[in-house]
Amino acid sequence: MAHLTSNSLRRRRSRHLFVIGEGTADGLGSELREAPPALRSGSPIAYASRMADTTESSIVIDAEPGIVLDVIADLEAYPEWAGEIKQVEILAEEGDGWPDRVQMTMDAGVIKDTYTLDYDWDVDEDGSGTVSWTLVEASVLKTMDGTYTLTATDAGTQVDYSLTVDLKIPVLGMLKRKAEKVIIDTALKDLKKRVESL
Repeated sequence: MAHLTSNSLRRRRSRHLFVIGEGTADGLGSELREAPPALRSGSPIAYASRMADTTESSIVIDAEPGIVLDVIADLEAYPEWAGEIKQVEILAEEGDGWPDRVQMTMDAGVIKDTYTLDYDWDVDEDGSGTVSWTLVEASVLKTMDGTYTLTATDAGTQVDYSLTVDLKIPVLGMLKRKAEKVIIDTALKDLKKRVESL
């Protein structure tokens, strides 16, 4: 897939719509009582807690930001490498390579839901910048807002991931933060593996 970044796309912002599978939160408590693998010693993913309901993590990928961005933006390929994404259909595109509306089916184990996200792409010509999303509508989720920040480094690209998750059903804050960490851990490890295998 050719790089999507160019001078004409510099600082471009577009809104993306994602629709994802029918919602349940079955097993949330039982599946989150043990800390996720990324919290154990030796993990390459670093976590931080910026605020009560927001979880942040980062990982370094051995590739240029443009390559990492291409993988993030190639939504139709997600079922090949993102385990929780089962099906993707591009519903609308502006013709510039950026999907505008996408239908997805997601089964993340701890959380299953049908939800709509608005996406903003704010990237430079080399692929560095931010990709962010906000929740518009969902059955179980109350909040599902996140950001990827891509920064060029001597080792490749540092990807910082910030995610805020909240549910409409009562759940302890500790469990929600663990859910965020599970989602982030899976997303970053799968992204790194996908990019570095290309």
